[in-house]
Amino acid sequence: MIEVENLVKQYGDFIAVNGVTFSAKPGEVTGFLGPNGAGKTTTMRILAGYLPPTSGRAMVAGQNVFENSLAVRQHVGYLPESVPLYRDMTPLGYLTYVGEIRGVSNLQARALQTLERVGLHERAYNRIRNLSKGMKQRVGLASVLLHDPEVIILDEPTIGLDPLQVEELRALIRELGKNHTVLFSTHILSEAEAVCDNIVIINQGEIVAKGSPATLRSQLESGGRILIRLDGMDSGDTRETARLTLEKLDEISHVVINDEMLIATPARDDIDPRPVIARTVIEQGWDLIELRALAVDLEEIFLEVTRRTSNKQGAN
Repeated sequence: MIEVENLVKQYGDFIAVNGVTFSAKPGEVTGFLGPNGAGKTTTMRILAGYLPPTSGRAMVAGQNVFENSLAVRQHVGYLPESVPLYRDMTPLGYLTYVGEIRGVSNLQARALQTLERVGLHERAYNRIRNLSKGMKQRVGLASVLLHDPEVIILDEPTIGLDPLQVEELRALIRELGKNHTVLFSTHILSEAEAVCDNIVIINQGEIVAKGSPATLRSQLESGGRILIRLDGMDSGDTRETARLTLEKLDEISHVVINDEMLIATPARDDIDPRPVIARTVIEQGWDLIELRALAVDLEEIFLEVTRRTSNKQGAN
């Protein structure tokens, strides 16, 4: 279990993490999304006990990160973006080395069992330097799982892997999520939607959205951009007439033409302009083919919430 409340990390005048609050439950996979420099890695390092926070509260596996960072590390398996491996060791030798440091009991059997779990038991005695990048990533993941932690934190675990390796690692993460609390960051939005039970989106050090993919879609139904497709919009003059007509509505901020579609932006985030758009289209005698919110997948959700945050901060 991970519980974070008003977490702050400040470097001089720069605030890398600003009041972050979220939770990740056992038996679930939580995706941590955000653009580069958003504060993902900083937050994950704090939760893994490797970086002290400036203020706030963070509980990981029942341990307070402020007060018991060493105890936190005993309950956490943390895989950084760059996996720290000794290339001249074998996977089995590396796990034995890590296990001795951690005080893992029945170490040899446990190491072999973990290598089998990540699909590397046949490579246990190969040099790490001779393994593919995907296999090296699995060695790193095996070192994370060796002590059977309650919480698993993975920072960009699929970077640099080929599509087959990515799919194999996704399947493994989904499997881990059944018995552990898993938090992992990714830039591959389709990956997060395929793997995660819940999503946390961070931008410029602050949480801008959180919930299941379905919940995030529902939240953005109101206030999100609206796609309108009308019959007979192959004429440029007709599209422009429709655009100007809809843009005059009080509920609409502006409308743009995108190929043969119209994209309308609501005047405010707390309204859903689809009913008034539908009525206007009927009154004008146009045939409505499609009317829906644009935020229909995780990529649109991500772009929408980060756009809104950037716009709000730019206005202040």
